[in-house]
Amino acid sequence: ASLLEQAETDNATDPQDLFAAARSDYSRLLGALYAQGYYGGVISITIDGREAADFAAVDSPSTINNIRVTVQPGRQFTFAKARMRPYAPGTKLPPAYGDTKIAQSTAISDAAKAGVDGWRQLGYAKASVVDQNIVADHSSSEIASEIILQAGPQLRFGKLNLTGYDRMHARRIVKIAGYREGDVFDPDTLDKMSDRLRRTGVFRSVIITEGKTPRPDGTLDIGLAVVEEPPRRIGFGAEASSADGANLSAFWLHRNLFGGGERLRFDAVLKGVDSKYDLTEYQIGVRLDRPATPLTDSSAYIATNLERTEILGLEIETFTFVIGAERVMSKTLTINAGLNYTTSSISDQTFKARFKGLSLPVSFKWDRRDDILDPRSGSYLVVGATPFWGFGTTDSGAQFKADARIYRSFSTDDRITLAGRLQLGTVASSQLLNTPPDFLFYSGGGGTVRGHPYQSLGIPVTRIAGSAVQLGGLSFIGLSGEVRAAINDKLGAAAFYDAGYIGATELWGGGGTWQTGAGLGVRYDTGFGPVRLDVAFPVSGNTGDGMQVYIGIGQAF
Repeated sequence: ASLLEQAETDNATDPQDLFAAARSDYSRLLGALYAQGYYGGVISITIDGREAADFAAVDSPSTINNIRVTVQPGRQFTFAKARMRPYAPGTKLPPAYGDTKIAQSTAISDAAKAGVDGWRQLGYAKASVVDQNIVADHSSSEIASEIILQAGPQLRFGKLNLTGYDRMHARRIVKIAGYREGDVFDPDTLDKMSDRLRRTGVFRSVIITEGKTPRPDGTLDIGLAVVEEPPRRIGFGAEASSADGANLSAFWLHRNLFGGGERLRFDAVLKGVDSKYDLTEYQIGVRLDRPATPLTDSSAYIATNLERTEILGLEIETFTFVIGAERVMSKTLTINAGLNYTTSSISDQTFKARFKGLSLPVSFKWDRRDDILDPRSGSYLVVGATPFWGFGTTDSGAQFKADARIYRSFSTDDRITLAGRLQLGTVASSQLLNTPPDFLFYSGGGGTVRGHPYQSLGIPVTRIAGSAVQLGGLSFIGLSGEVRAAINDKLGAAAFYDAGYIGATELWGGGGTWQTGAGLGVRYDTGFGPVRLDVAFPVSGNTGDGMQVYIGIGQAF
């Protein structure tokens, strides 16, 4: 709490700055004592032997040689009683505010806020603290605290006053926000409104204010001020590895195509530029999203994607058309479902196979990470199931996938982070040769096993005609562990070990192969995410042939 302590750390020497810090420290140190339950403390701050408080505010010393801070905290107080009235049903008071607990001043202020919030949660928007009786008994070192609340009338949402919008239609703003005039006031609804509008990407700023006074009919007007982002946005990205070459990407985005928050995005990716394996792949996609369709917390989308990849000597071409919807259940849970039509082909110099079918992908995502690009705590889980129906010689079946990640930090200022990842996948009720290639699994590269080339591990299959090909597997296991350490505010280091398994049968049965890799990396914090440089080597498996280098933005997972 001490400004003087900070000044000493910063090697500050200006007498006026030190004098100002000394005078401020009386209240700052007193507040720190109160926050820990010490209400009889004595604080002395002397400047060259003279109490800082005895100086006139405009009579700062021209030189300062020595500052001495002495704090006698006295005895720690406890609550003789900790009360509040009237108490809203369901109010959750802080655990620190209770009889016999240490009488922290922060517990009193937190309890007052919780009491007001309890009434507001029931619709009493103008609830407030009208009085408080706090008595300190220094003979017994006890505090008697009583907080008096006034709930006021229960209110309903009144008129929504919109300002600041230009290209966006007002009725669409109301629909996306989920505002319903006449509903009982709920502060959580206002928070959700802000989250929904920000999630569209249309607005640079969203500010919600409550009317100062209710209307005679028991309603409270709400103000909603927005500032729109520029409608168009472009971006680009690049990743590189020594074996796979460079991946170059670019996109063009329109945030508000028809005035209803519609989001149109074109993406183009060029992969394998200057790869040692002479692979040049591409991906072109278009997607249109419409928020609040059909419900407030859901969005509908249509998308199409054309992709060409080369994996294990096979050329794979895929065209996909998707109609889907996404539902945001909470800040951490999102559900996605769609209907896909896909045509694909795989070929090499000896054969060519075609696949057609419909699929119904459904996925659930729980994201509790503290930071998407540089997570240090929390967890992440995606589970998905995709039933598919094949046409002609294409089999029908179902693909199941899961991606689980966990992060834990410790040491001073959480400078060391342990990160773990488990990936699982399997295809059921479909033969390997008759399964569409986009449902098969591969291992190797930055997303699975570093130290091995991208998607280098598959399953060797001999066709009836006698030609041998490498296909993806029907099962996949991926394991990754990283130790990340912050060297200073900008620079960090990492050590990692990855393992991957590809199986020829469903449910991780026999006929599979493992590969492992390990390496070291450095991280540089750019402010919007760490730049990552990883150097990895194969540890086991026959698909790696030396050092692999990976460069990208954000942690590996």
